[in-house]
Amino acid sequence: MQQKWGIRGMAVAPHSLASESALAVLREGGNALEAMVAAAATIAVVYPHMNSIGGDSFWVVHAPGKAMGGIDACGAAAGLATKQWYAERGITKAIPFRGAVAANTVAGTISGWGAAHKLSRQGLGGKLPLSRLLADAIAYAESGVPVTFSQSSLTNKKRAELIDIPGFAQTFLVDGKAPAMGSIFKQERLAKTLRQVAKKGTEDYYRGDLADLLSKELTEIGSPLRLKDLHRHQAKLIDPLELKHSQGNVYNMTPPTQGVVSLMIIGILDQLNLKRFKVDSAQYVHHCVEATKQAFKVRDQHITDPAYMTRHAQSFLSPAFLKKLAANIDPEKALPWGQGKGPADTIWMGVVDGDGNCVSFIQSIYHEFGAGIVLPKSGVNWQNRGCSFSLDRQVLNYLEPYRKPFHTLNPAMALFKDGRSMVYGTMGGDGQPQTQCAVFTRTATYGLDPQDAISRPRWLLGRTWGQTSDSLKLESRFNPWTVKELHALGHEIEMLDAFDETVGHAGCIIRDPSGTLHGGWDPRSDGAVSAF
Repeated sequence: MQQKWGIRGMAVAPHSLASESALAVLREGGNALEAMVAAAATIAVVYPHMNSIGGDSFWVVHAPGKAMGGIDACGAAAGLATKQWYAERGITKAIPFRGAVAANTVAGTISGWGAAHKLSRQGLGGKLPLSRLLADAIAYAESGVPVTFSQSSLTNKKRAELIDIPGFAQTFLVDGKAPAMGSIFKQERLAKTLRQVAKKGTEDYYRGDLADLLSKELTEIGSPLRLKDLHRHQAKLIDPLELKHSQGNVYNMTPPTQGVVSLMIIGILDQLNLKRFKVDSAQYVHHCVEATKQAFKVRDQHITDPAYMTRHAQSFLSPAFLKKLAANIDPEKALPWGQGKGPADTIWMGVVDGDGNCVSFIQSIYHEFGAGIVLPKSGVNWQNRGCSFSLDRQVLNYLEPYRKPFHTLNPAMALFKDGRSMVYGTMGGDGQPQTQCAVFTRTATYGLDPQDAISRPRWLLGRTWGQTSDSLKLESRFNPWTVKELHALGHEIEMLDAFDETVGHAGCIIRDPSGTLHGGWDPRSDGAVSAF
């Protein structure tokens, strides 16, 4: 599979229509931020099982000669979302994954679009109106798009679980069944909502007529979210975390995301001189997996809403701390592994424009179809991110009003010492840091091109969407001898298909100092790299 080349702009997404929406904006003279807003809107329509405007998003942004920046568009828990509120409804052990009671956090992604659009004008001289950036998404929602294999198969798998959730069957099923691949899928109610956002601005979602409608709909179906929760939400501009790597500087999102985990893994491997092992060999995979275990332990002990953390996440990226974790890795034996964080349905996208402005973006509703609910008039499928909260006061991510939930989401970017820049990322819960590790090490450490780095066989320790076991999962294209060696090292092995969605939908764009762009997309997805 050949990589794609470009000069004036490039976009990568897990659905080709989203990358084409971004490229169309770039062709019209738009910048990377404007292009990503367009792609974010389109992907929310054409890949509805993975994300929606009822979810959250995070951005890492860089303009040449300027400081790295980020946008936190994550919604907090409702003011009514307390242990007592759930107990009054007979829920005492755990917040359900589905239904209105799982829709307990504000959907922040629309605020992120607004913040990015504003930043594009103030920092990059953007001129395109929001109505232009949402035009493709509105058209696709109104006129329909062909159903992908991913949407059809996943809808079929989740049909029995979700068919009785309010709004799900009406929106996502046809005569009670999953839509056939290639059939036309329309979302007229969502088109109307997006048209209102395009006309009145993203603020309307939180403090306007649309906010009034959303809060009324959420209240009526039994969610704890209220109008005041929407009113108090704002996207935040943040300074991303930074890892000083031997190849350059690598950036990712701050908590409540697990961005620090992705950076810790490649930081640990940098301490261990990973290149001494052949790429994709048993020792390469073993060290990547063992570094993941070390980083996950830190995550599960410390990472939550930063307002509740006792230690700054940047401190976990110090050379001394990473060296200490690296010393815990046994090159001859796999350490025991417990339960991971579980599934997450997400999309990652990247855009680089002709001026070298870079955006790494991720948008999610947590589980496939989020809480499963679709609001009757607005047509918004709401996320279930808040089901990750615990009702146990002794647990790190205990549910409290206005607390931000833990996020597996983490968009990444690297600025190399040789002048190259790279945006990369993936979907996939626990798999996100692991796939980022594979893409980064294969490109930065071993010098592979983006497409080769993404297409090569990957692994997953633990669970992501559709998985229930915590074994080390390997795509079947790994050398049989590598699989045998990993088993001998003590890894519990489970084999996957040759190209399996379980290991995520990755993407990557590299910009050379000359301005040449080259990118890779994931053949496990319905995506594409679009360039000119």
